[in-house]
Amino acid sequence: MPYRPERGARIPAANALGPATAHCGARAAAANLPGMKSRWALGVLGAWLMGSLLMFMVAPTNFRLIDELLAHSSNASFHALVERDGPATARELLRYLASELNRTFFLRWNITQAALGAALIYLLPRPVRDRWSWGLALAATGIALVLLVALTPLITSLGRSLDFVPRTPAPPGLTRFQLLHVGYTALELVKVGCLGVVFQRLVRGERAAAPAAGAAPTPEGQRA
Repeated sequence: MPYRPERGARIPAANALGPATAHCGARAAAANLPGMKSRWALGVLGAWLMGSLLMFMVAPTNFRLIDELLAHSSNASFHALVERDGPATARELLRYLASELNRTFFLRWNITQAALGAALIYLLPRPVRDRWSWGLALAATGIALVLLVALTPLITSLGRSLDFVPRTPAPPGLTRFQLLHVGYTALELVKVGCLGVVFQRLVRGERAAAPAAGAAPTPEGQRA
């Protein structure tokens, strides 16, 4: 027999709490969105800082490896080629290869930096909540764009004009090339400093928000 409720019995409203629960869930998701974006921003910052630190080692390592290979390589075929063409010629060829690798690495890294900066600005909390982080992120992104659009093409063009040019006496463009490198490195250091401060501020904000999130009442607790 089909179930028939007794006269006067209350029929539970199955959907009475549905809209309220859904509304609470939507509000909770919206409230959690800034925290999720902040954690994604920390991931972007970590990748940007790690890449920047690795790029500091790329150029010196590539050039240092040339002298190490010429002096200590155990590959007999390599030494035979060096002896055939002469150590000076082999060193110039290897330095040219290292220079071209560095130019490619730094160009692609600067493109990546610009993309990371755009992602970071999108993920950071609104400026009214943390103007310092926004300002420093904008400064770091601006530096990345300057490196990409201005300094990298200049260094690449001038560096290629100096390839295979004897350093004794010093060629005319060598001093300018060195100054551009110093300026590039200085801007990179300023950028890393900006990103480090933003990272510290975001971590501190996450730690401050964690106790508040844990103490936030749930919809069931509010109804109780």
